Amino acid sequence: MPETDDTHVIEDIAVLEELYGPPVAPSVAKEVDFIHPHYRKLIEASPFVVLATAGHAGLDASPRGDKPGMVVVEDDKTLLIPDRPGNNRFDSLRNILEDPRVALFFLVPGIGETMRVNGRATISVDPKLLDRFAVNDKKPRAVIIVRVETAFFQCSKAVVRADLWNPDKRLDRSALPSTGTILGDVSKGRIDGKEYDTGLSERVRTMLY
Repeated sequence: MPETDDTHVIEDIAVLEELYGPPVAPSVAKEVDFIHPHYRKLIEASPFVVLATAGHAGLDASPRGDKPGMVVVEDDKTLLIPDRPGNNRFDSLRNILEDPRVALFFLVPGIGETMRVNGRATISVDPKLLDRFAVNDKKPRAVIIVRVETAFFQCSKAVVRADLWNPDKRLDRSALPSTGTILGDVSKGRIDGKEYDTGLSERVRTMLY
């Protein structure tokens, strides 16, 4: 923890409101309790969403990626998210069973604005629903159904500051430790890092769906 003077720590909402002032009008006007047709276009163009959940075990922010349209706008109050193969920790799903509140954060490559949706989720294994999301005859194990409570877009400032979509800013993967190196070191050798790296590309290729 950084050394700070506790007299400068904000613990009162009134102090916070005085520091920042009232929200600007557009930031309030853009929030609705349904998926507006414009918001639907942003969601359907997105190949990547972060699903945030909370439960007794803690918080979780889980990345979900697929082709654009991966999250289906079933109607203006309902989103459907297939749960594709992962690491079987199912932290998000465990949290949803304990606390149905979820937050979604959508990114669209090349677009500065992002999309945010908050709501309450349930987990379905309805065969008809699973069939809708089959890829190469492989069905998801479950589908997350989100009942929308709030929806709004986020302005582009964060993406612009990060220069996120600038191809000249992309790192070569070799600039950072490999996945196997990280696993081997963090696990103190319980995971064989070199072996993990050797089979990584094949595992990713064959376990996408």
